[in-house]
Amino acid sequence: MAGWMWLRCVLGPHLQRIHRSPDQSQLEGRTGRRGWSYQPRSLEKHTDSILGWASALWSLSYYSSPLLLCYLYRKGYICSSKLVPMSQYVGTILVCLLGVACLRGWGRWKNSEYLQFISVLEETKKNHTLANKKKLRCYDFDFSYWPVDFSWSEVSHPKLSKAGVSLLKPEPRLRGAADSVLNSVRTVPCHIISFLIAHSFGRRMLYPGSVGLLQKAMRHMLQQGQARLIEEFDGQRNKLVACDGNEIDTMFVDRRRDGGHNGKTLVICCEGNAGFYEVGCMNTPLEGGYSVLGWNHPGFGGSTGVPFPQNEANAMDVVIQFAIHKLGFQLNDIVVYAWSIGGFTASWAAMSYPEIKSLVLDASFDDLLPLALKVMPDSWRPLVQHTVRQYMNLNNADQLVKYQGPVLLIRRTRDEIITTTGPEDIMSNRGNDLLLKLLQSRYPKIMTDEGIRVVRQWLGASNPLEEASVYSGYEVDDDWCVSVLQSYQTDRDVLFPWTVGEDMTLEGRRQLALFLARKYMRNFESTHCTPLPASEFHSPWRL
Repeated sequence: MAGWMWLRCVLGPHLQRIHRSPDQSQLEGRTGRRGWSYQPRSLEKHTDSILGWASALWSLSYYSSPLLLCYLYRKGYICSSKLVPMSQYVGTILVCLLGVACLRGWGRWKNSEYLQFISVLEETKKNHTLANKKKLRCYDFDFSYWPVDFSWSEVSHPKLSKAGVSLLKPEPRLRGAADSVLNSVRTVPCHIISFLIAHSFGRRMLYPGSVGLLQKAMRHMLQQGQARLIEEFDGQRNKLVACDGNEIDTMFVDRRRDGGHNGKTLVICCEGNAGFYEVGCMNTPLEGGYSVLGWNHPGFGGSTGVPFPQNEANAMDVVIQFAIHKLGFQLNDIVVYAWSIGGFTASWAAMSYPEIKSLVLDASFDDLLPLALKVMPDSWRPLVQHTVRQYMNLNNADQLVKYQGPVLLIRRTRDEIITTTGPEDIMSNRGNDLLLKLLQSRYPKIMTDEGIRVVRQWLGASNPLEEASVYSGYEVDDDWCVSVLQSYQTDRDVLFPWTVGEDMTLEGRRQLALFLARKYMRNFESTHCTPLPASEFHSPWRL
């Protein structure tokens, strides 16, 4: 028995923090679940440090392997006479590391806190009951060891295709049969290069948060953020399994018992390309009193996999299924809130689950391609275009226009990330294009050339005073605009696109265009990465 427990300690996860149980906090009159960091003893601490350095060196070797292999080849080390001694050295190092791991297990075995934790973990794996899960949630440890709380296979799913959930695909160009075969042969090198770019530095440039070294550097900050969510907000961590097998790390804060109106609404948060729920946009709806469900992209934090569009959509799908089938929320009680690149999964969710309550997109863009072309050389344009469309097609606008419900777009007026020229040129902000495409799809008779012109003029305002001046300059009568739209809605009760404005004067269409633009978009005077205050998080406009 003792030998088995020692083996479990050798193979067990890192234990980072121990949270006070909710029951104990209530008995002691505490409002929060104040915990403490796990304190390893001397032997465990030093052996863990050695293994940590070995892991960091392996990560560096992995990312620098192409350069390292070139260097070894030029120095003549890649030959049988050199490889045999090198393999012996590597084997010796591995044996030493195995010995260090055994010593670390011994140190853990002598620590009563770790023994108690490993006992709870083993018991929870055997009997995944609510009582055992409650005990396990008092520990913060490597998420790969966390038992599964929900899987996509637990519910029937009509939206699944062979690769997972369905995505919008770019429309293929029409070609003749002979021309198509010839073109396919001619573009084989381009396909190979695009694949290599997308699966190497391209994906890491687009989602830097998936890089292991960055996560190691942020580990302490992420642990603090997670401790705050659990101990101050009674957050519940859960592991979900998506249809592609990826494990998704989520955090749920339940406000339904607090009695507030907002607590009955669940806000699902979609983070940016270097954002994690531990320190990301979850805080904005939390401050507003909402129930909140945060999740990490595949490859971020405790989530496994890589954040390609298909994997992202699969992850978003299982998050929504979990909210419905395990947390007990209805679709019409769910608001999807996204920041930056999270707009892709958020707009996919709105397109795929049109019954959701509303959609809020903060600092998001219409399409990745213009932003990718901005940072790459002009000579690479055809290659960049093919790579983005084939492997990283974040077509937010195409997905958004298929959603019929309320939408709020938040534009950062000094955004330096999603502009194609610079933060000083607000008209190059791709949030403008997202708004225009949405309005054109919903109100095509209003958003004619003249409607687009006046909305662009309003979007180009450099400050709130100039914005108000443009609005008042066209003498927009808000009451009249509301009455026209309500009358159209009452008489027809049809889905978008609407034909309102078809028989209207030019002046009337201008008023409606500006009125709708101001209802669908709000400006926030800040840069891209400034956290959104709770006061700026509003419910989208409803007619």
